[in-house]
Amino acid sequence: MTAKTSNLIARSATVIEAPASKVWQALVTPSAIKQYMFGTNVSSEWKEGSPIVWKGEWQGKQYEDKGVIRQFTPEKALQYTHFSPMAGLPDKPENYHTVSIQLTPEGNATRVSLTQDNNSTEQERAHSEKNWEMMLEGLKKFVEG
Repeated sequence: MTAKTSNLIARSATVIEAPASKVWQALVTPSAIKQYMFGTNVSSEWKEGSPIVWKGEWQGKQYEDKGVIRQFTPEKALQYTHFSPMAGLPDKPENYHTVSIQLTPEGNATRVSLTQDNNSTEQERAHSEKNWEMMLEGLKKFVEG
């Protein structure tokens, strides 16, 4: 991450009226993820160091994104790297984002806080933030039923 992009972090958060255990299950269950994350098919062993792959169709184009799970702390934190060939950049470490999701209990509810680093421009950061806000809204609707 260069100094230029280190402060261009997309941030999004929501409070879900459910315990962290229920939110966590939705974050790591492929059939649930498909419901709230733009119809993507996710595969992973869901442990630190294991690959994670997202496949699907976005705006009429097939995609296969990939990354590695960096942190897997049930009901607390999920962190993974993410690379999308659709960005048109070479598959090199400097072109990966790191997505961090934190779960924090708030009474009977759970705050879900998400960050994505390594956005190259303010426009890219804003676009990422908008996508993550839509995903978190979908997660909230899915979990709250």
